[in-house]
Amino acid sequence: MTHTSIINDYVAGAIGGCAGIVVGHPLDTIKVQIQTQEYGGKYSGLMDCIRTVHRQNLSKGYFRGLSWPLFSYGYLNAIFFGSYGFLLRKLGHPEDTTQKPDYLIIGFSSAVATIPQLVFSCPVEVVKVTLQAQIPHTQGVSRVQMSKYYNGPIEASVNIMQKSGLRGIYRGLTTQIVRDTPANCIYMVLYAFFQYESQHWLPSIPSQVINFIGGGISGVLSWLVIMPFDVVKSKLQADTEGKMYKGFGDCVKRVYAAEGVKAFFLGIGPMAMRAFPVNAVTLMVYTESLLYLKKLERANDL
Repeated sequence: MTHTSIINDYVAGAIGGCAGIVVGHPLDTIKVQIQTQEYGGKYSGLMDCIRTVHRQNLSKGYFRGLSWPLFSYGYLNAIFFGSYGFLLRKLGHPEDTTQKPDYLIIGFSSAVATIPQLVFSCPVEVVKVTLQAQIPHTQGVSRVQMSKYYNGPIEASVNIMQKSGLRGIYRGLTTQIVRDTPANCIYMVLYAFFQYESQHWLPSIPSQVINFIGGGISGVLSWLVIMPFDVVKSKLQADTEGKMYKGFGDCVKRVYAAEGVKAFFLGIGPMAMRAFPVNAVTLMVYTESLLYLKKLERANDL
């Protein structure tokens, strides 16, 4: 295992992560808005939410809070995919995709690779969700109310740290661990399954198409499993001062008491519409970038 191989995993992960976040941020904003309605008034439905966000200009609407994840998600995905690739090789998983994958190794590696990523991703999620939740739900918003909204990620992160310290910037970390660990396991295991099986049953279809479809399906299915945790995470992280919820258990009890089980699947429509293209692009770009970097590595060794 060379240092170049390790770097390839990190670089490919960064490229794939940046591509995915640009594709999916508008629908992620809609999802967060629906999940955090208590911070700006109830929507009558999905279309009401879309119309409201659409009334803002792009930077304050669909792409509100984009700069923070865009500059950081490349790094965050580099951490995950770099750690994931390192663990696969360390545990002896075959690099040849024509060999049957060891799904246990893949699941374990993706679970362990999630932990170092969360150290950095939780603060990013807190700031992103806070900014996305602050889109006005009505046209007649007073200056007093608007003055409470952050102008951008730097102002938001500084203010959260000043008011709540590390506890505020890491709000929802436990929920994010419970959400992301099984999600990444399902995500990578299913993707490996699609990659391997497609070579036997659909050999004539280009690998790029298989990777795109496999990544999209894997993403949607993994999100469906952890959707309730995502709803709780969004609510907790938008409540940066801890005025509405005391923690995970309190949030679950209050949300269930107010709206029942359906509340834990808020935003499932935008989630599904977002998850397919985001994960399809992320894994396709990651896989193709990794293949390209490996070719360059082999060419340089000749």
